[in-house]
Amino acid sequence: MDQGGGRMGAATRRAGPVSHPEGAAEAQALRVLSTMAFPEEWLAKLGAVSPRLVVTQQTAAAVAEIPDAVWAETDVLYTGSTFPDVDRAPRLRWVQLDTSGVDHVTHTPLWRSDVEITTLNGVAPVNMAEFALMMMLAFGHRLPLMVDHQRRRDWPSPADRWDRFMPFELRGATVGLVGYGSIGQEIGRVAHALGMRVLALRRSGAGRGETYRVPGLATDDAKPDRVYLPDQITEMLPACDFVVLIVPSTPETRHLMNEAAFRAMKPSAVLVNIARGGVVDEAALIRALNEGRIAGAALDVFENEPLPLDSPFWAMPNVIISPHVAGFTPHYHERVMGIFAENLRRHLAGEPLLNRVARERGY
Repeated sequence: MDQGGGRMGAATRRAGPVSHPEGAAEAQALRVLSTMAFPEEWLAKLGAVSPRLVVTQQTAAAVAEIPDAVWAETDVLYTGSTFPDVDRAPRLRWVQLDTSGVDHVTHTPLWRSDVEITTLNGVAPVNMAEFALMMMLAFGHRLPLMVDHQRRRDWPSPADRWDRFMPFELRGATVGLVGYGSIGQEIGRVAHALGMRVLALRRSGAGRGETYRVPGLATDDAKPDRVYLPDQITEMLPACDFVVLIVPSTPETRHLMNEAAFRAMKPSAVLVNIARGGVVDEAALIRALNEGRIAGAALDVFENEPLPLDSPFWAMPNVIISPHVAGFTPHYHERVMGIFAENLRRHLAGEPLLNRVARERGY
């Protein structure tokens, strides 16, 4: 997410006091380039990491908009989507992405280099878990139907109220989590607190480095009731009342939810997609919804965004659409800077970074 407020020229600033003589300081400087504007409070937080940091801020969408001289001396890059060739930035050793996903990086020269890449994984488990819970409650308590009646100013008869608005209680229901990273674990914790049964589909955790965790986030009760491997998805789906998608976008997860997956789901089940649009075969989902093979879908992400005006999803009464907002949180800035500052400290100390991308996995 680009937090910069507009176009600006380059501005080189030290992110903290420097007590060394100028020559010594320059010799030891770690030069950080950000392609988005950091607010003053972000710079202050970075300044507390080390006086060796020299931060250059230059908002730019294209590599060519940044002078070659700046690229040539950059050691660390903070960016959302501005990726140089390694020849242009020979000193570059690490890129901190301003995103949690990496699908926009995998086809760039950066991906094929040995430059370390880290993400903002772990920034949004609290808000995304609440979002998923909201959607499960919305369908469980017939909120779309209530909104429809309100728009039509239609107060149903007593018999209709009983038949149409009988809720589906979450206590005792089963949620299947397709993906069990920090977001999936927080959804599982909240679901357990409500008395739900939690199933999780996940890859082996082998080879994954340490990831960022929101301070104070509990993990003791985050263990699922049963774990499935990716090739067991059609074994898990028939048991689920709700299926929540929270996997990264990779070749392996593209159209993971396909015709076979929807045929494996209960007719009463609801799909919640807060992952990436490409995880769902949208044509297969539309057929499943129209044919009553699943009860509904809450969709925050789509294969094409903005969602085209002629998409059938807009008119479906059993679909809730949100404009890719599940990841929004008022605590975004503090968590992002928490990750970046800690990773800068680790980089200077020669320690493994948080949220390292494993290229062989694709995320």
